Amino acid sequence: MAKGRIDSGRVIEKLDELLSRNCYAEAKRHLLYWLSEAELLRDSRGMLLMFNELMGLCRKLGERQNAIDFAEKALAHIKKNDLQKNIGAATSYLNAATVYKAFERAEKSIPLFKKAEETYNENLEPNDERFGGLYNNFALACVDLKDFEKAYALYNKALKIMEGKPPEQAITYLNMASCVEAEKGLEAGAEKIAEYVEKAMELLEECKESQDGNYAFVLEKCASVFSYYGYFYYANEITERYRRIYERT
Repeated sequence: MAKGRIDSGRVIEKLDELLSRNCYAEAKRHLLYWLSEAELLRDSRGMLLMFNELMGLCRKLGERQNAIDFAEKALAHIKKNDLQKNIGAATSYLNAATVYKAFERAEKSIPLFKKAEETYNENLEPNDERFGGLYNNFALACVDLKDFEKAYALYNKALKIMEGKPPEQAITYLNMASCVEAEKGLEAGAEKIAEYVEKAMELLEECKESQDGNYAFVLEKCASVFSYYGYFYYANEITERYRRIYERT
């Protein structure tokens, strides 16, 4: 059997190009093809990368069973190839946990979030921004399980990690508003929800002149949340803002 490696950089570059055009079916075929190539080449890391991308894409497409299947294949692959301490394994733990959380298996996601955190601690600097994404997603699962105290602690960790990155902090504050709603309800939590939503607005306004694609993505992600909480004017304003950025790019 042949042995070698797939060109991961080119595979991901092509994937990004397909996703930018919303060519999801073609993107899935692309990943499945390169998964088969990685298998033929016995490219362990390439296989893990494809499992990661496939579980994420299937989650996005709402393909519950496919997403869970690829998550479980990734976890089995990590164990079989003794990759538990590898940073790529932490990414898989996080992605698989996010899949389980997305499809109402939050209780199954918790041990994976913990494994991801442990592996990050062993491989990354304490202020690495990847911790921010981990803590946000971990907290969301805790909210589903009504462990609100743990969720707030994780959100505060995320805010500290993301210090100096206003868009990312804005997302966390909106997540915290949703946490308050889940814990107390819209009426009882109204004051605290408003505090967190308005803090998110302040943070997004700090970089309102930005033409960065990531800023546009954050605005797009946040617009519906502002609308949900009754900030319709601001939701419309940032919708126009991210559309203008996308048009320029």
